[in-house]
Amino acid sequence: MADYNYKRLISGPDEAVAGSASNATGTPSVRWALAGLSLSMLMSSLDTSIANAGLPTLAQAFGASFQAVQWIVLAYLLAITTLIVSVGRFGDIIGRRRLLLGGIVLFTVASLLCGVAPSLWFLVAARAAQGLGAAVMMALAMACVSETVPKEKTGSAMGLLGTMSAIGTTLGPSLGGLLIAGPGWRAIFLVNVPLGILNFVLAQRYLPADRQRPKTDRTGFDHTGTLLLAVTLAAYALAMTIGRGRFGALNAALLLAAVLVAALFLRVEAKAASPLIRLAMFRNPVLSASLAMSALVSTVMMSTLVVGPFYLSRALGLEAVLVGLVLSAGPLVAALTGVPAGRIVDRFGAQRMTIAGLIGMAAGCCVLSLVPATFGIAGYVTPIVCITASYALFQAANNTAVMSDIRADQRGVISGMLSLSRNLGLITGASAMGAVFALASAATDMAMARPAAIATGMHITFAVAGILIVVALAIAIKRRTGLNQADAAQCTIG
Repeated sequence: MADYNYKRLISGPDEAVAGSASNATGTPSVRWALAGLSLSMLMSSLDTSIANAGLPTLAQAFGASFQAVQWIVLAYLLAITTLIVSVGRFGDIIGRRRLLLGGIVLFTVASLLCGVAPSLWFLVAARAAQGLGAAVMMALAMACVSETVPKEKTGSAMGLLGTMSAIGTTLGPSLGGLLIAGPGWRAIFLVNVPLGILNFVLAQRYLPADRQRPKTDRTGFDHTGTLLLAVTLAAYALAMTIGRGRFGALNAALLLAAVLVAALFLRVEAKAASPLIRLAMFRNPVLSASLAMSALVSTVMMSTLVVGPFYLSRALGLEAVLVGLVLSAGPLVAALTGVPAGRIVDRFGAQRMTIAGLIGMAAGCCVLSLVPATFGIAGYVTPIVCITASYALFQAANNTAVMSDIRADQRGVISGMLSLSRNLGLITGASAMGAVFALASAATDMAMARPAAIATGMHITFAVAGILIVVALAIAIKRRTGLNQADAAQCTIG
């Protein structure tokens, strides 16, 4: 009953299609279908980070500057960020299984082209195409869960996808380093080819067929809205990433352009016959709150990647190898706790576990904002473990709260919006929280900053991060209170 109003708004008769999976729960076909969706999430997440390890080698191989080879990473991230909502909507229209198969093919072929790239800009273009395939895989892997598993197992499936995403992100730098040291830089892209072929076979054979709808029921694709949203997101992403941490006139101009085009996008969507994003969706408490919380939490999670290397190397004086091992603790915990977190969500409910996850993250941030450097590695790792385990719980609960009760013709676009909120949070965190850390440390060159200054910067950064989590927690509590009040009113009416 707690999600009554939300269900009325975004669920419908098409939900029966998702329920058909319940007859096959636990069967080999369902397990293999989930394996295919998990592999889609793993591959797209792996390539978010695997190329970072190869940037120095790629700069040497192509005789290019570091700023130029950064576009190998940026092209991939920009393609995902700008297109993930649009491909989700396109999947709702033409069929999610069909488009997912096409995305896997595109990702695999683009990976092959990256591996044989004769020049830097050929590689950048192939990475952009690879990013488009990754956007399809990220958005539709989550959207296809509702057609693959019964509703009561949605949390477990979302936890599994979260685990695969964490494994991919964690494995990327280390696997990339090993491949570069062995076969060479081309192998970091060619490794996707056999994985892509396996992914296609699993998805093609085991994913449920798309439900055929009469042509009269199919809505059009919003080309104007798609273009405006892509321009908005591209301008924002570039404003947050170019300049190597400095916010100059170009960054300000790009940010202003993002605001202006976003306003135009909202105006166009309000008048469109078949909008890319139905603005009425933001009036329901579950979706709007979940997107806001996802962005805030992702911003905080990026803080651990921004601050951690400097704190461990400068404040604690650790060697590079030990820094890498300590940094892997957080993502490893997220990978190990994803599936158990999903099962906990299935048992205790998404709303309660969203709040529990945020409380755990707030506690971890509070400890990091206070812990003295004399506590050493344990003083850093313990709260990081708390933050990342709580993040896994939040992520499974938040995704389940949104995806378990949406209409079949909206799953792709809403899944894309969830992924977009995470990406925007990560981009914002890298820029904004990095700026907070630099200002708090009062150092122009972080690599040369005094240990005490770095420790102060970490304390202030995680104090700000804790405030962001408290804001997210307030949103979660308000959402739950509103839904409970709606329940009470409905029971009274009944």
